[in-house]
Amino acid sequence: MANIDVVDLSGNKVGSLELADEVFGPAQVNEALLWEAVKHYRAALRQGTAATKNRKLVSGAGKKLWKQKGTGRARVGSIRSPLWRHGGTVHGPQPRSYDYAFPRKKLLGALRAAIAAKLADGHLTVVESLELKEPKTKLYRTALNTLEAKKTALLVESGTTLSRTLVLGARNLRGVELVLGNEVHPYDLLRYERAIFSRSAIEQLQETLKKTVSRRKLAAAAEVA
Repeated sequence: MANIDVVDLSGNKVGSLELADEVFGPAQVNEALLWEAVKHYRAALRQGTAATKNRKLVSGAGKKLWKQKGTGRARVGSIRSPLWRHGGTVHGPQPRSYDYAFPRKKLLGALRAAIAAKLADGHLTVVESLELKEPKTKLYRTALNTLEAKKTALLVESGTTLSRTLVLGARNLRGVELVLGNEVHPYDLLRYERAIFSRSAIEQLQETLKKTVSRRKLAAAAEVA
């Protein structure tokens, strides 16, 4: 198992954390799975509001323009025919949802891959706590610069709610997003240059992912047996 330094927001080392190879090992980086997770995430973001008017919706009278026979012209039933200019559109896009089901096992596998990739690139930082004494943006900007998060950063905190101090201090920072550990998505980890986890958040996430790996191994062993 590998170890990672745990620092405070001043950049001083305050401890270390043991990382499980089944979660953070280089073998966990599965690019194909990451691509699937990002594709699913971005598909769910699509509004799906594109729409065209079909024969029923386009404006124009439904009266038959001329009689069926005797004129020498092609028969036509309505000015709204798709064959005519300003007529209806055939098989055009209609409002729809682009979201689709994505297995939870694959999502957690992509999350393992994203975290392992961050660790391999040296862009994963673990801090003892993300809390500061005052909810001031300037203080958080200084702390992030100290942690070498000068461009974009994802802050991950544990628990079920975010503290007021953390929200007020980080919400106005450009290129910085604050999420809970149970809400972090592989897309978030890939989108931001540096991922900064609180110690409790990385420990909880590691335990969750280890349980998933254990269940997968047990299922594989049962199939072999």
